Amino acid sequence: MAEKSSQFEKSKKIFKNNGGVLRTSDAIKAGIHPRTLYAMLNSGVIEKLSRGLYCLAGTKIGNPDFIVVSRRVPDAVICLISAISFHDITTQIPHKVYIAVPREKWSPDIDYPPIRTFKYSRAVYRAGIEEHIIDGTPVKIYSPEKSLADCFKYRNRIGQDIAIESLKLYRERKKLKVDDIMKYARVCRVEKIMRPYLEALL
Repeated sequence: MAEKSSQFEKSKKIFKNNGGVLRTSDAIKAGIHPRTLYAMLNSGVIEKLSRGLYCLAGTKIGNPDFIVVSRRVPDAVICLISAISFHDITTQIPHKVYIAVPREKWSPDIDYPPIRTFKYSRAVYRAGIEEHIIDGTPVKIYSPEKSLADCFKYRNRIGQDIAIESLKLYRERKKLKVDDIMKYARVCRVEKIMRPYLEALL
């Protein structure tokens, strides 16, 4: 019993040193035996976030869906409605996590949270990535300006009204970076489409 308690305490420290969240493979690499991991789960010491992903019980996670996706799909970049929601430039509430992956990658298979995957060309995928630390986990999210260009690029799939609204809210809530918006509009090949809407706001 004392040995089990000691193993739990050592394992809890490993979890805490990793922001309270670990994948099975990372936990094992860090020195947690699989039996200890499952015993902790059965005892309620840790909780299952998703397949192969666990957190310490009681850990307060700011955006658990983003963390799960970032841990499970390292190439994923939070995009479109999820990104503009994160940047507070939409009234939409995303019911899935919108992610971008390089076009040549396989579509990720995640049981939870629900995701919607968009395959970007290499140039569009690489442009405008920011890294935000959420509860100790690095999460890749497109910048507000790149997200606006993405929304116009995929306006037929997410709704043109959402793209236009996000641009208006960006103008109200953020420091206007016209050069950055147009730079990403060129990368996404929507410069001619965005320009009239942008000029109307200036």
